[in-house]
Amino acid sequence: MPEKAKRTQSNSSLRQRRRRWSTEAKIAIVEESLAPGNSVARTARHYGVAPNLLFTWRRRYAADALKNAHDRPHDGEPPVSGSKYRTLERQVRELERLLGKATLENEMLRQALNQAQTTLQRHRSLPPNDDGS
Repeated sequence: MPEKAKRTQSNSSLRQRRRRWSTEAKIAIVEESLAPGNSVARTARHYGVAPNLLFTWRRRYAADALKNAHDRPHDGEPPVSGSKYRTLERQVRELERLLGKATLENEMLRQALNQAQTTLQRHRSLPPNDDGS
Protein backbone atom coordinates (compact mmCIF):
# COMPACT_ATOMS: atom_id res chain seq x y z
CA MET A 1 0.00 0.00 0.00
CA PRO A 2 2.78 2.51 0.73
CA GLU A 3 4.10 1.87 -2.81
CA LYS A 4 0.81 3.06 -4.31
CA ALA A 5 1.01 6.27 -2.31
CA LYS A 6 4.57 6.83 -3.53
CA ARG A 7 3.52 6.33 -7.15
CA THR A 8 0.66 8.81 -6.81
CA GLN A 9 2.96 11.33 -5.19
CA SER A 10 5.63 10.95 -7.87
CA ASN A 11 3.03 11.25 -10.64
CA SER A 12 1.66 14.48 -9.20
CA SER A 13 5.17 15.89 -8.83
CA LEU A 14 5.79 15.15 -12.53
CA ARG A 15 2.78 17.20 -13.57
CA GLN A 16 3.61 20.71 -14.58
CA ARG A 17 1.92 23.60 -12.92
CA ARG A 18 -0.50 25.54 -15.00
CA ARG A 19 1.16 28.62 -16.43
CA ARG A 20 -0.46 32.02 -16.72
CA TRP A 21 0.35 34.22 -19.69
CA SER A 22 -0.07 37.97 -19.60
CA THR A 23 -2.11 39.60 -22.34
CA GLU A 24 1.03 41.26 -23.69
CA ALA A 25 2.83 37.91 -23.87
CA LYS A 26 -0.12 36.29 -25.65
CA ILE A 27 -0.25 39.12 -28.19
CA ALA A 28 3.50 38.87 -28.81
CA ILE A 29 3.31 35.09 -29.31
CA VAL A 30 0.27 35.38 -31.61
CA GLU A 31 1.91 38.12 -33.70
CA GLU A 32 5.03 36.00 -34.01
CA SER A 33 2.93 33.06 -35.22
CA LEU A 34 1.28 35.34 -37.80
CA ALA A 35 4.60 36.56 -39.21
CA PRO A 36 5.40 35.42 -42.76
CA GLY A 37 7.24 32.11 -42.80
CA ASN A 38 6.29 31.15 -39.24
CA SER A 39 3.92 28.34 -38.39
CA VAL A 40 1.69 27.81 -35.40
CA ALA A 41 3.38 24.51 -34.55
CA ARG A 42 6.89 26.00 -34.63
CA THR A 43 5.89 29.02 -32.54
CA ALA A 44 3.97 26.85 -30.06
CA ARG A 45 6.98 24.54 -29.62
CA HIS A 46 9.28 27.52 -29.15
CA TYR A 47 7.18 28.88 -26.26
CA GLY A 48 6.10 25.51 -24.86
CA VAL A 49 2.43 26.17 -25.58
CA ALA A 50 -0.04 23.65 -26.97
CA PRO A 51 -0.84 24.47 -30.62
CA ASN A 52 -4.60 24.33 -29.94
CA LEU A 53 -4.16 26.99 -27.23
CA LEU A 54 -2.24 29.19 -29.67
CA PHE A 55 -5.05 28.76 -32.22
CA THR A 56 -7.52 29.88 -29.55
CA TRP A 57 -5.39 32.95 -28.82
CA ARG A 58 -5.23 33.69 -32.56
CA ARG A 59 -9.03 33.49 -32.89
CA ARG A 60 -9.46 35.86 -29.95
CA TYR A 61 -6.79 38.16 -31.37
CA ALA A 62 -8.57 38.23 -34.75
CA ALA A 63 -11.95 38.88 -33.07
CA ASP A 64 -10.46 41.81 -31.13
CA ALA A 65 -8.82 43.08 -34.30
CA LEU A 66 -12.20 43.00 -36.07
CA LYS A 67 -13.87 44.85 -33.20
CA ASN A 68 -11.15 47.51 -33.26
CA ALA A 69 -10.93 47.71 -37.05
CA HIS A 70 -12.82 50.99 -37.17
CA ASP A 71 -10.02 52.61 -35.12
CA ARG A 72 -7.35 51.77 -37.70
CA PRO A 73 -7.06 52.99 -41.28
CA HIS A 74 -8.40 50.41 -43.74
CA ASP A 75 -6.27 49.64 -46.75
CA GLY A 76 -9.07 47.84 -48.60
CA GLU A 77 -7.18 44.53 -48.78
CA PRO A 78 -8.66 41.46 -47.08
CA PRO A 79 -6.28 39.45 -44.89
CA VAL A 80 -4.44 36.58 -46.55
CA SER A 81 -4.50 33.10 -45.01
CA GLY A 82 -1.27 31.26 -44.26
CA SER A 83 -1.80 28.67 -46.99
CA LYS A 84 -2.62 31.37 -49.56
CA TYR A 85 0.50 33.25 -48.45
CA ARG A 86 2.69 30.15 -48.93
CA THR A 87 1.15 29.57 -52.38
CA LEU A 88 1.89 33.16 -53.37
CA GLU A 89 5.41 32.83 -51.98
CA ARG A 90 6.02 29.75 -54.18
CA GLN A 91 4.68 31.63 -57.20
CA VAL A 92 7.02 34.55 -56.53
CA ARG A 93 10.00 32.18 -56.26
CA GLU A 94 9.04 30.52 -59.56
CA LEU A 95 8.63 33.88 -61.28
CA GLU A 96 12.00 35.03 -59.94
CA ARG A 97 13.57 31.84 -61.31
CA LEU A 98 11.99 32.39 -64.72
CA LEU A 99 13.05 36.04 -64.72
CA GLY A 100 16.63 35.01 -63.93
CA LYS A 101 16.58 32.47 -66.74
CA ALA A 102 15.19 35.01 -69.24
CA THR A 103 17.77 37.58 -68.13
CA LEU A 104 20.58 35.08 -68.67
CA GLU A 105 19.25 34.14 -72.14
CA ASN A 106 18.92 37.84 -73.01
CA GLU A 107 22.53 38.50 -71.99
CA MET A 108 23.76 35.52 -74.04
CA LEU A 109 21.86 36.75 -77.12
CA ARG A 110 23.25 40.25 -76.62
CA GLN A 111 26.81 38.86 -76.51
CA ALA A 112 26.19 36.75 -79.63
CA LEU A 113 24.80 39.78 -81.47
CA ASN A 114 27.81 41.91 -80.48
CA GLN A 115 30.16 39.18 -81.67
CA ALA A 116 28.27 38.86 -85.00
CA GLN A 117 28.36 42.63 -85.51
CA THR A 118 32.11 42.72 -84.78
CA THR A 119 32.74 39.88 -87.23
CA LEU A 120 30.59 41.58 -89.90
CA GLN A 121 32.46 44.87 -89.47
CA ARG A 122 35.78 43.07 -89.78
CA HIS A 123 34.70 41.39 -93.04
CA ARG A 124 33.47 44.67 -94.48
CA SER A 125 36.76 46.41 -93.72
CA LEU A 126 38.86 43.75 -95.51
CA PRO A 127 39.92 44.63 -99.10
CA PRO A 128 38.35 42.48 -101.83
CA ASN A 129 40.23 39.29 -102.66
CA ASP A 130 41.99 39.56 -106.09
CA ASP A 131 42.73 35.84 -106.56
CA GLY A 132 39.31 35.23 -108.19
CA SER A 133 37.66 33.50 -105.32
